[in-house]
Amino acid sequence: MKGRSAMDEVTPFSWPVRVYYEDTDAGGIVYYANYLKFLERARTEWLRSLGIEQDTWLTHRIGFVVRQVEMDLLRPARFNDELQVTVVVERLKRASVVFQQQVLGTDGTVLCQAQIKAACVNLGEAEEGVRAVPMPAEIIEVLKRAS
Repeated sequence: MKGRSAMDEVTPFSWPVRVYYEDTDAGGIVYYANYLKFLERARTEWLRSLGIEQDTWLTHRIGFVVRQVEMDLLRPARFNDELQVTVVVERLKRASVVFQQQVLGTDGTVLCQAQIKAACVNLGEAEEGVRAVPMPAEIIEVLKRAS
């Protein structure tokens, strides 16, 4: 991944995940797409820890959608492993946020690292479609304090 490493500059939020049988492929290792689920859960719990409840914002038709993913799978996680998934804000813009995330083994080994760009969108009526909008000021302020 390009650019500075946000992981080295602040203490990341960390969320525990256990690998279940359903997360693995025929070889007993985590199927690559399931890392995206682990990363999403950690971002959701991080927002929740900051008091940003996404379901509340959805009632106002405001949501976040992943726009871009860059993910490196470095080492396999296996069935029943206990993992830690971290979240750090790398860049905060008016209508988007870029996260640096890692999936770590219990010994701290980086198994997966990812850069995720999420856009703030208005979830208008079906005929209006989904469109990018500036994040509400309340969310920007919370994210600034946390990054």
